[in-house]
Amino acid sequence: MSFDARDRSRDLADVGIRPRVRIQTEPPHESANARNGTQQATAREVVFDIRNMSVHYGDNRALDATTLKIYRNLVTAVIGPSGCGKSTFIRSLNRMNDSVPGFRLGGQVLYHGHDVYGTAVNRVEVRRRIGIVFQRPNPFPKSIYDNVAWAPRNLGMKADLDAWVKQALRHAALWDEVQDRLRDSALSLSGGQQQRLCIARAIAIEPDVLLLDEPASALDPVATASIEDLMRALKSRYTIVVVTHNMQQAARVADHVAFFSLDQIGSGRVGTLIEYADAETIFRAPKDARTRDYVTGQFG
Repeated sequence: MSFDARDRSRDLADVGIRPRVRIQTEPPHESANARNGTQQATAREVVFDIRNMSVHYGDNRALDATTLKIYRNLVTAVIGPSGCGKSTFIRSLNRMNDSVPGFRLGGQVLYHGHDVYGTAVNRVEVRRRIGIVFQRPNPFPKSIYDNVAWAPRNLGMKADLDAWVKQALRHAALWDEVQDRLRDSALSLSGGQQQRLCIARAIAIEPDVLLLDEPASALDPVATASIEDLMRALKSRYTIVVVTHNMQQAARVADHVAFFSLDQIGSGRVGTLIEYADAETIFRAPKDARTRDYVTGQFG
């Protein structure tokens, strides 16, 4: 199921972000320390081209200049100790930080070649294409059905609404568990089910990218395994960027890994991208000693 092509073209023409198209890209360049690149040799479509991105909250610099590319239909895990800017990083990809007092971003976040922070770009459209699910499940105090239907309704996608809801719940691996109780309160679901409902709500309008900010940190091991299985299944349809503190989880689900840490810059410690590479490199043969110390549990 997809949006009407004419409606999509009309919507996107006004905001400077194009629909899903296949873009031929060159193989990513390798550097000596793999800091700002990836070692995967196969050419893939670039979804995000992040160039020298820095983030400030007022006078506080949260992220130093960050450069990396995120590729289509892969799971990219963002790891690192608390306070190193992981959530700031992914929330900057769909402009969720815009409402934070004092927030300002330097550099560029290019999405399919378009500057997400360009003056002509509509933030609502950005968030429509780049969905996000937060650390703790936050279902609306409405029925299961109305939670999933909320975004399609607001976007005027009222035709075949039942089909949209069913499809989203199926893709979130929740349909079989709730199909007979769609009018029940979403708050009656277990924690793991609520998180999958939030994922269903995010994908109900078929975004291009799914951002997950520690989606399993508040869940038990069984529910966590369900979320990990879901990530593996969803990457065939979506590009996924996930923040996690769980090294085993990152090793299980990630194709690429970005390791952030706190670096001494001037008089303060600032979130810095230390190393970015395929998951096997990060966990088996990292180039930077700080990465090795973190993934082996020496700190963090």
